[in-house]
Amino acid sequence: MALNVPGHSSHSPIAGSVLPIKRAEDLLLTLPGVLSARIVAADDGAVSEIHLLTSVEVNPKQTVRNVESALLAHLGMKVDHRKISVATSTDPNRPASARLESERAAAAVVEAASLSSRMLYFEDVEVRRSRVKGVTCRVTLRKGEASFSGEAEGAETERSRAELAARAALLAIVQADTDKQFIAVEGCKMFEAFDHEFVFVGISARDGRDRVLLTGSCMVKESPETASVLAVLDATNRWLGRAR
Repeated sequence: MALNVPGHSSHSPIAGSVLPIKRAEDLLLTLPGVLSARIVAADDGAVSEIHLLTSVEVNPKQTVRNVESALLAHLGMKVDHRKISVATSTDPNRPASARLESERAAAAVVEAASLSSRMLYFEDVEVRRSRVKGVTCRVTLRKGEASFSGEAEGAETERSRAELAARAALLAIVQADTDKQFIAVEGCKMFEAFDHEFVFVGISARDGRDRVLLTGSCMVKESPETASVLAVLDATNRWLGRAR
């Protein structure tokens, strides 16, 4: 999915939106019925075509759904089904062990898809400036097909914008998942390490009667605001992914 960030092209790759081709092909080979997989990348590194050769044990439509679910669950990638082509090969000598492995792989895909449905993904961050309100940061996150937004406002500095983005991201998370009791952004720090700039955040959450501190970090690539949102997701998605 293209991520929109002010001042950047809508096709700008952020946080893994460009698919790691070899890793994705290896993943597709674990799917039930898949005998071979080849991914063709466009010039910008995004997926152009996916070609699969499968056995007859899984019908092509189910294979396409498995591919979409696996890429989204494991790599956070949403690929248009029209880019996926499936060719079927009859192989009567395929061993029973391969069939069993396919069944296990199918169960793993279902479990990963369930985890993906509980996790949140970055969609957009918008920064607005006003002489009266200072800076307002609006963050939009995606969970499955639904989007959730949160806003925070305050004075404008590079550090404050990152903290506002973290607060707005937490508000969006609270809207998306009311079962988890997130309390507040404890802090948002920017620091340099290994010749790069990073954002580090701390999130307070309630676990029964206990109060826990969740932490996450992200290297600044596009903007401090984007890195801050991704750091919040780094901290909270592990918490959201826990079994209910």
